[in-house]
Parts: sequence; C-alpha cells; structure tokens
Amino acid sequence: MFPKIDGERLWASIQDLAKVGAYTDSVSGLVGVNRLALTDADRDGRRLVRGWFEAAGLEVRVDRIGNTYGVRRGRRRDLARIMAGSHIDSVPTGGAFDGCLGVLGALEVVRTLNDAGLSTDRDLEIGFFTDEEGARFGTDMLGSATACGRLPIETAYGLADKDGTTVKGELERIGFLGPAPERVTPPAAYVECHVEQGPILATRGRDLGAVVGVQAISWYELTLEGKSAHAGTTPMGLRKDAGLVASRINVELHRMATSGVYGAEMRATMGRFDPVPDRVNIVPGRVICTVDLRNPDDAAMARAEADLFGFLKALAAETGVAITWRQTAQTHSVKFSEVVLSVITARMEAHGLSYERILSGAGHDAQEFAAICPTAMIFVPGLYDGISHNPREYSTPEACARGVQILCETMLELSKT
Repeated sequence: MFPKIDGERLWASIQDLAKVGAYTDSVSGLVGVNRLALTDADRDGRRLVRGWFEAAGLEVRVDRIGNTYGVRRGRRRDLARIMAGSHIDSVPTGGAFDGCLGVLGALEVVRTLNDAGLSTDRDLEIGFFTDEEGARFGTDMLGSATACGRLPIETAYGLADKDGTTVKGELERIGFLGPAPERVTPPAAYVECHVEQGPILATRGRDLGAVVGVQAISWYELTLEGKSAHAGTTPMGLRKDAGLVASRINVELHRMATSGVYGAEMRATMGRFDPVPDRVNIVPGRVICTVDLRNPDDAAMARAEADLFGFLKALAAETGVAITWRQTAQTHSVKFSEVVLSVITARMEAHGLSYERILSGAGHDAQEFAAICPTAMIFVPGLYDGISHNPREYSTPEACARGVQILCETMLELSKT
C-alpha cells in the first residue's frame, strides 16, 4: 500500500508560494507571478521553500550556482539516491504552477512519508534549480545544466542580463552563492512532475501525461545594424531600416515553421524585439531581437538553422543592414527512460487513470538529468487551452494531487533495492 498525499496541503503550498512576487496584470486584471531569476522576489521565494525543506527534516545544501537541495536519508547509504524537483523562478508574466508544482510536489512526497512514518531504502533528494526559464540571463536550464555538466560554471557566472548584471553577482547579492560543489553525483533516477503548458491532455480528456522526451531547442540573439534617420525626410529607397529587416525575419520564421519542410512540429518565434532609438518619428538604426526554434527532429532542426542563416546573409546583402547573431542556448532532442516510464504508467493504470504518452514542447530541468541518469516526467493537464507563462495558467487541485500521488508512488517504487 502507498500512502496518500495531502492534496489540500499541496494546494496551500502552491498558493502560498504564488504570493511571493505576485502582481496584477494590467491587461487582464488577473494576479500572476513575477519571480524572475535571482531578483529579490526569487530570493524571497527561495527562502520560503528552503524553510519548508528544513521544517520537513531535510538536510539542506545550496551549491555554487544556487541550486538548493534537501535530502531525506534512507536505510542504505551505499545506494544511489532517487531525485525529484524542478524550479521556482518564473517569467515576468508567469502563473502559480510552472515549475512550482514539481518542487512543492516533491516536498509533499517527503511530508507524506514523514506523516506515515515510512522510511526508504535509498535516500530521497528533492530540489529547485536556478534560472530554468532563461528569461533573465538568456540561457534556459542554467542551474541544472551546470549541475549535470553541460554548462561550465565559469560560463554560467559570466552570463549577464540586459543591464549587464551577472549571474555570480546576483547570486552573491541575494545570498544564494552556496559552498556546495555544483556538479551532482548521478542519481539512480530523476522524476519531475510538471504542468503540461499546452492543450493536448485537456483537449483529449486525459487525467495525466507520461512524458517520453523533450524536443530540440535552439535560441539566438540577433543584432541588426542599419542607420537611424528622420521618418519624414528620408525617402523609403534610401533607408537602412533595421526594424523592417527584423520584421522580414519574423515573417520568414513563420513561413519556415508552417511550410512543412522541417516537419509538422516545427516551431519558430521572435519573442524579443528591441528597436533603437525606439521613437515614433525615427527609423530604427539598430534592433536586437531573438529567435526561438524548436523541433523534435534534430536533423530537421539542423536544416532549419542552416536555411535561416542563409536567409539572414542574403537579407543583409539585399538591404545593407548588417546582421550578426550568437547562440544563447541549445539542447538536442531528449528521449526519456522507458524503465522509469514503465513505473509511472503502471502506477497510473493501477489508479485507473487515463493518460497519454506525450512529447514535451517546452524545456525542463529533467532533460539535463536525462544525460546522466534514467529520467522521466509526469504531466498534469492545465485549463484554458493549457496556457502557461501567463497569469491565466491554472490546473485544478484534483489534477495536481493526482500528478503528485503518481510522483510519490513512482519515487517509492524506484527507491526499492
């Protein structure tokens, strides 16, 4: 028999954490979450969750990139541990569930085992990772990528936001530049519970999702250098309009993503567009913009990138606007462990839950751990077409409890020797 998690306690924790960094959206009037990585709000959220870890009797450590872990000791110290976690940082226009469900769900597993007086053979370790979103410093999965060895810590330390503030400086400022080594010893398995952030599960009426992997993601920052000019006196044919060139790139991204040439699941987005001098009556002389490419097929992604670069070179030659770019993040497609997935789906079936094997369109800390240990994820459906990175992000208390119950049982099954 497996202990039953306390769904009301889980929900209360989610709502309490959502108050940290809460803001009212000026358009919708809804209350969202703005806990951008390594800001004061993130610091306050970290302190709250670390306090909950300590209150649950966990041995807490903070590593040199700010990742925060809590260990519940098992009977066999010679065995590799079972890990679970996610992140608590948000985008500036976030909701209450993205990342937080995975962290607080893992905490609820620990609390449930404590309440039941149950011990495990293996250590259980839970945690939250620094700047999973990449919304401030430009590289997603920063903390877990450093922990798992993809990103050198000195590279991570040197990353800066748009104001030139560095990761290391902000870790020091908020008090989370920890002493523990940043590289993790590979666990026996890693499991992450997360909101889907998409419409598939809710649209198909599924209780949960068993996540089979994550698609490839590639981010670029583009700098377009044209020439500022008076909007009224400069003839159209004599302009070097960086804003126009950025718009043409955005249109090309849409064409590429909808062409079918790179597969039906190709995604392309220009999420940031910063014109200089950003005035109504001045032709933009410079634009800094971003490109987000996603594809479940690594070969198709490589073709898309090569074709995009060819387009950029031709566009620069045609318009006289110089275009340079740098890659800010790249992860190849990831396939999760069928061994861990078999445990997850067996527990779902034991409860009579409907589920779907699903590929994640968003990046997650789990994809970094998949490089060093057997890994899989549990998805919880969201309402309102699964909208995420938005104050409307919502999953029901019942759905959250179902997902974390499966997380609990999966961790217990994996902890057996």
